[in-house]
Amino acid sequence: MKNIHISIRDQRLILKENETPIRNYPVSTSRFGIGTEMGSMKTPTGRFRVAQKIGGDMPSGAIFQSRVPLKPGDPIPPTEDFVMSRILWLDGLDEHNANTRDRFIYIHGTKHEDKIGTPASCGCVRMRNADVIELFDLVDEGTPVVIET
Repeated sequence: MKNIHISIRDQRLILKENETPIRNYPVSTSRFGIGTEMGSMKTPTGRFRVAQKIGGDMPSGAIFQSRVPLKPGDPIPPTEDFVMSRILWLDGLDEHNANTRDRFIYIHGTKHEDKIGTPASCGCVRMRNADVIELFDLVDEGTPVVIET
């Protein structure tokens, strides 16, 4: 069974088949630290699952607003924190992180690929666009995820 392990300290995401690592990616977690409070923009820790996969038919670099891809000619959202390419929406399985889905915590692509490997997000787990597309294709909805410090 595939599972995802994210280390905040190492800023790495490891995809495992059972306990054997099969992919290892650099990521960017929150620049605001670790936490589960609504509106905190912190990355939660604990046990999760991939609740929903979004964007599988979109090109690399597609920008999403409220999980809907922008169409050509749509105005670009007034934010620096674009959600791009693919979305793996996480659902918390522990009491302390049960609000994760309501906080809209994703694994997603970013336009800030130069900051991958350092804490720079607003709570989500950012990946390089090519990496999140590959990961998206390798996992299913329901895939277990662990985020630890």
